[in-house]
Amino acid sequence: MPRMTINGRPVEFDLDPQMPLLFALREAANLTGTKNGGGGATCECGACTVLVDGAALRSCRITLAEAEGRFITTIEGLSRDRSHPVQQAMVAEQAIQCGFCTPGIVMAGAALLQRNASPTRTEIEEAIPNDCRCGVHARLVSAIERAGRVTQRQESISAAPAPAIDAEDAAQAVPALRVPQSEQNPSE
Repeated sequence: MPRMTINGRPVEFDLDPQMPLLFALREAANLTGTKNGGGGATCECGACTVLVDGAALRSCRITLAEAEGRFITTIEGLSRDRSHPVQQAMVAEQAIQCGFCTPGIVMAGAALLQRNASPTRTEIEEAIPNDCRCGVHARLVSAIERAGRVTQRQESISAAPAPAIDAEDAAQAVPALRVPQSEQNPSE
């Protein structure tokens, strides 16, 4: 049974060791922020990028056996409150459209900035080969540059929204989310 550490927690999978890490993360560990680009084990898009021992790797291309004993970080484990500089900069630079590719891009950007807090545009483009069909590549590069400045404490960002919203607060803005009165007080 493959064992590894995922988002700081030791995990043991009772699954085929040849299964791609992507499917174990999504289906067994319920870490669905790591996306399946539809190509399965031959994915080229990068939406499934995670950090493996600090390196950005596509989880569709690494098996559970290859992940044995390693430290895996998914988008859920990068920053629970969305305060990582790359997450903040992606919001501030409006570099998110549909959001499907965003987790993989954030993870690739985080790995790059961990190695080099002041990358050139060329280094950013090489480190983030992820496909983004929404056409925000120029803003992605700007976001990574900005995140680098934040990492170096040359700039600060307070653009990202709070990571969670209370259901009652959400229901105030979206009436369809209100709990029916009959379910609020079942004894009445």
